[in-house]
Amino acid sequence: MASSLDSQPTANGTFAADPASHIAKKPKILSTITPAEILSEFSHHDPSVTRINNGSFGSCPASVLSAQKQIQLQFLCQPDDFYVNHLQPGILRSRTLIKQFINADHVDEVSIVDNATTAASIFLQQIAWGFAEGRFQKGDAAVMLHYAYGSVKKSMEAHITRAGGHVIEVPLPFPVTSPDEIVQEFRRTLQRGKTGGRRIRFAVIDHVSSMPSVVIPVKELVQICREEGVDQVFVDAAHGIGCVDVDVKEIGADFYTSNLYKWFFCPPSVAFLYCKRSVESSCNLHHPVVSHVYGNGLAIESAWIGNRDYSPQLVVPKAVEFINRFEGGIEGIKKRNHQGVVEMGEMLAKAWGTHLGCPPQMCSSMIMVGLPACLGIWSSEDCLKLRTHLRDKFAVEVPIYYRAPKDGEVGPVTGYARISYQVYNKPEDYFKFRDIINKLVFEGFTCESLSNEKA
Repeated sequence: MASSLDSQPTANGTFAADPASHIAKKPKILSTITPAEILSEFSHHDPSVTRINNGSFGSCPASVLSAQKQIQLQFLCQPDDFYVNHLQPGILRSRTLIKQFINADHVDEVSIVDNATTAASIFLQQIAWGFAEGRFQKGDAAVMLHYAYGSVKKSMEAHITRAGGHVIEVPLPFPVTSPDEIVQEFRRTLQRGKTGGRRIRFAVIDHVSSMPSVVIPVKELVQICREEGVDQVFVDAAHGIGCVDVDVKEIGADFYTSNLYKWFFCPPSVAFLYCKRSVESSCNLHHPVVSHVYGNGLAIESAWIGNRDYSPQLVVPKAVEFINRFEGGIEGIKKRNHQGVVEMGEMLAKAWGTHLGCPPQMCSSMIMVGLPACLGIWSSEDCLKLRTHLRDKFAVEVPIYYRAPKDGEVGPVTGYARISYQVYNKPEDYFKFRDIINKLVFEGFTCESLSNEKA
């Protein structure tokens, strides 16, 4: 059966793809995608919903979804042939493309997994074994940011705290005014954590934090870890590739993960995990789902965890093809999305008399915008109620973040909207959001009124 996944193995174990189907990182673009074509690619989005929350679940264009369906049907048509002749070469091709985009030295450093949460569990599982096998001692410490994603915090609890490790959170400011605030607090926390001779074995650092969304000076924090003798550094970049610059050699971490479905136009769920070849412990990494290929290295283990749908891993080349229809490829997309979200964020802050949660240089394709204080956002529960109200009554999808006020703060902004900007978004999406919030303010709405309605 002919297949777009066909390739020929070479002597070194990699493969040579059909030249006609090879997709270079920066190919010559014959014709730039038009606004009408972008609209068509995302016509499956619910047109009644104002979708300014690409950050949560990403977005997959129709051409990539079509390619995914073809791969699924190819498997169902003749699964034995697909498994024997097409699956592993196809996954290797995807890994090779990812290697190019992140500037890894070798394809063996790149594994494909379901999502960044899975990647974090793979790394932390290895650390937990280190405690069990005596490589780490009870009380040895791990450092993570206060901004860390909720599932990563739970993974720390499940793997590290239970194993006898001590978890230290770096308290970070928000709103934040400069990268130096984060760098200084991170260094202070590491130094405090080492008091009494405690050893800090590893650090988990975000590249782009989720809530609140801030671009973390990850290269500088990795360097501090090296200076302070931290053994291993894992970067959780769930919002990395397609959203910010990702050069794993320049960043310098031992491990780096990023989802491909959030900002890289792949279908859910697929991510990569980079493991630096020089890291001795990388050979101890194993996928938590054990199959008959256990012990062949994480990349091979992750490429077969039993019979399941591997199409999200295999469709990466088609996502790259879509990306390269845009002027400037992924760099052009990132630049335009960043400019768009800053412009819309500043417009909203001005309309509401508030401020941004960070300076423009510390945002990616997402930005935090303060909501009017008179909305009465006094808890995370209020944020959830307001978000639900915006979805159910106005068909606007946007996350809301709660920031506890400081002692003595007068008229504090405690609620922030995290807006995203992706290629399918238009200024009208944000004008609608602006006008809805202004309407709520004019009508004297407060989050407390939502509680009263339900009561």
